[in-house]
Amino acid sequence: MKTMRMALAVSLMSLASIAAAQTDGVTVSTDPAKAADVEARAQALQDAQDKANAMKSEAPPHKHHHGKKPAGDKAE
Repeated sequence: MKTMRMALAVSLMSLASIAAAQTDGVTVSTDPAKAADVEARAQALQDAQDKANAMKSEAPPHKHHHGKKPAGDKAE
């Protein structure tokens, strides 16, 4: 009887987690205002990424200084 209760509890918990997972995430809407809002946000994100990539490509490469002296410049 105890194992039956445990199996039932596990089954109910797994069903509850499946139901919760289905309610979160992607939703479907036929509202044109919501669709326009999502498209505007997507466009803003794309513009920001394009701007960041453009800034990255325009920036001069960084020189790395390791603090090592060249082999010919040995201190005596």
